[in-house]
Amino acid sequence: MTDFDAASTPPREVGECGEIFSLYDNAGRLVSCSPSFSRTFPDAASPNARLCEIYPELAADDVGLVMASVFATGLPRSVAVGSSPDMRRTLVMFRAEENLGVLETRDPEATAEVSSSGTDERDAFQYQALHDVLTGLPNRRQFSDHLNGIFSAGKANQISLMQIDLDEFKPVNDTLGHAAGDLVLRSAADRIRAVLGEADVAYRLAGDEFAVIQRGDDLAAAETMADTIVKAFKEPFAIAGIDVFVGASVGIAIAPEDGTGAEQLMRAADIALYAAKRDGRGIARTFNHSMLTALEQREILRRSLRVALQERQFFIEYQPFAESGAIVGFEALLRWEHPIAGSVPPGVFIPMAEADGLMGEIGEWVLEQACRQASTWPAHFTVSVNLSAAEFLHKGLTDRVAQTLDVIGLAPERLELEITESVLLERTTSNLDTLFTLELLGVRIALDEFGTRYSSLAYLKNFPFDTIKIDRYFIEDVETDEKSQAIVHSIIALAHGLGMRATAEGVENQYQVAWLQTRRCDRLQGNLLGAPMRPERIADFLRESSVVDRSTKA
Repeated sequence: MTDFDAASTPPREVGECGEIFSLYDNAGRLVSCSPSFSRTFPDAASPNARLCEIYPELAADDVGLVMASVFATGLPRSVAVGSSPDMRRTLVMFRAEENLGVLETRDPEATAEVSSSGTDERDAFQYQALHDVLTGLPNRRQFSDHLNGIFSAGKANQISLMQIDLDEFKPVNDTLGHAAGDLVLRSAADRIRAVLGEADVAYRLAGDEFAVIQRGDDLAAAETMADTIVKAFKEPFAIAGIDVFVGASVGIAIAPEDGTGAEQLMRAADIALYAAKRDGRGIARTFNHSMLTALEQREILRRSLRVALQERQFFIEYQPFAESGAIVGFEALLRWEHPIAGSVPPGVFIPMAEADGLMGEIGEWVLEQACRQASTWPAHFTVSVNLSAAEFLHKGLTDRVAQTLDVIGLAPERLELEITESVLLERTTSNLDTLFTLELLGVRIALDEFGTRYSSLAYLKNFPFDTIKIDRYFIEDVETDEKSQAIVHSIIALAHGLGMRATAEGVENQYQVAWLQTRRCDRLQGNLLGAPMRPERIADFLRESSVVDRSTKA
């Protein structure tokens, strides 16, 4: 990695005279370093190498005293090392959050009169201002300076910009802790560095967001690098003996076609990154203007959401489920019929509603409507209602459920609330309290989409579920695929062993029915039994349900 040429780079920065940066924990063990450091100390720069081993001129006791001073005062300290004048270097040690940063200066002029000039201390502060202390990468400030400098110098026809976002990083912090998350971020930075060309620069912008400025306007070269970055994240990160899978999504923008200014180019790369995440994550996408059109349409839908409830654009369809060959209830499925855009898929509008804080109001309406509808069904029928993460984490959920049941007069055991595993990743103590309160009310609780997300068995042990719902992904080929058969059979056995029921979603044919009933799956749901229907169709459907009953019997 080299610096930008003088026409496109800011004034002199730390690092131009050969400074070498490394980062240590509070015990003096190496946790991260710059590429220059790795090249200078190829043998010593191994994980957990100690500062006094890398710089043997430093006695262990002296290192401890300097570290104690830096952490206690927050002020940098300079230490001269090297036995001869031509080998003298200065180590500037400074506090970098919970770690110790060490900046080595090999410029003889810069090492002279350290204590009186304060040059190295200023260099240390400048380094801190322009670099991310966790990964050693240039930070957002330096990224903005570089990108704006390129456009100011008229060099914008020579770069590609890539915005990189880590996929599934948040669960690492939530389940393994922030220390594990920091290790992943350092390793992620190393993987990005490893694919850079000589003239390319990587940056850490914030959190799990990175960027790369690549020299050249060759779209094929940019897409090749982006694909290489994505592939570099296919391998797991080894954290404390655990394989952690964190992928990368990349958005690419090329100057000047996609932007004639820094802000415009960044927006184009952001839009391309959004498209990569929308299309499944773990992929790279190159900006095109159709993406901007799609984003603008999405924003129109977002604004429309705020009036959709008042204008009665939402409605509910009900899909039946069966036990022992007989219909025993329906799942309530929220739908949105936009007056101009037409039918909007739940996977599109529900995340919007959650992000805008609207899901609480919408969810309250769904719960009330579903319970009112269920009160008109046979007394042994159950209604199943999905709860989004935003609804579940919202204060007052249990009171709202209890009040709705009381006002409508629906028995609590006739209501089943479905949540996904992702809901349980945050605020575990609060989640547990909410679930146990719902259990005390007599409401049934189902764990939805089991097996497709994190599938921690600790959830099943610690949280009071009544039902495990097996995702349709495993059901669609269960009659022919041995792996799907093994997984579904294991989930059913696990549910029964824990005193729970198992529900299979996405049942579409008789072969699936026969296989599932042979394995004692408690409940079946899918289009074979009945497609989602409007509430006015339910009465006729139940009168015709003898046909459905016969089709679901083994």
